[in-house]
Amino acid sequence: MLNNTENSIVPISRFNNGEAGKIFDEVNKSGCKIVVKDNKPICVLISPKEYRDIIETIEDCELIIEAEQRMKNEDGMKSYSMEEIMKKYGITQEELDAMEDVEIEE
Repeated sequence: MLNNTENSIVPISRFNNGEAGKIFDEVNKSGCKIVVKDNKPICVLISPKEYRDIIETIEDCELIIEAEQRMKNEDGMKSYSMEEIMKKYGITQEELDAMEDVEIEE
């Protein structure tokens, strides 16, 4: 996850000195850098992996909120366990375990 703040600060002057490539390499290694100008943060740089992790966490939270809202508003609707759904459609745990993870690229 994100590194500590002290090691992640990058003065904007480093960009002006032609060090952008080096800074981007550091971001990819550490996950995050905070760019400062006049000792004030002006930008946060994060690696693509860190960005994907953050987006995935946000999406997981949104799904949890949606599930909680549905459970609160179910109005007596029957809910089904995963085991019931798997049995209904003839899916085994072994089949699920054998499936490859699917990653959708944007």
